[in-house]
Amino acid sequence: MLIHTEAPTDPKAIRGVIRLAFGRDDEALLADALRDGGYVRISLVAEVDRLIVGHILFTDLPIVSETVTFPALALAPMAVLPEYQRQGIGSKLLRHGLDLCREQGHRIVVVLGHPNFYRRFGFSSELARQLDSPFSGRASFMAKELVEGSLSGVSGRVQYPPPFGSLSWV
Repeated sequence: MLIHTEAPTDPKAIRGVIRLAFGRDDEALLADALRDGGYVRISLVAEVDRLIVGHILFTDLPIVSETVTFPALALAPMAVLPEYQRQGIGSKLLRHGLDLCREQGHRIVVVLGHPNFYRRFGFSSELARQLDSPFSGRASFMAKELVEGSLSGVSGRVQYPPPFGSLSWV
């Protein structure tokens, strides 16, 4: 398996992976709109035998308080083709993506996802407790510090980029 940055020729294949993984178009349309809107900071694909089988996307997600805005990233969407799931591809994409986020100087990542999966990588709903969002209070709304202490004293409203508002679950 090879993990690399999304290439200009990859969006069509990425769209297919996301549609099949989620069983609907919403998340694929979200990825396209985030890319088109310039919100993407990291977009990675996983390939097996030159076939794109997985994708992960990190976009801007500022945390806005009364006096300061804290930079953060949203992890969404992450997808693996159904026939390639439960083989460690999603875990490898996530580890690689988090390492790249850290290398690029990012300090905070927020996700809305399956707690049992994301907790294994240090995401915590407790760390997200001080963040105001439409998902606050849910076990699935989690944050991760890429640098220890990055969320210490941070509170405010997460400001999802406009394309997130088009999703049916928002």
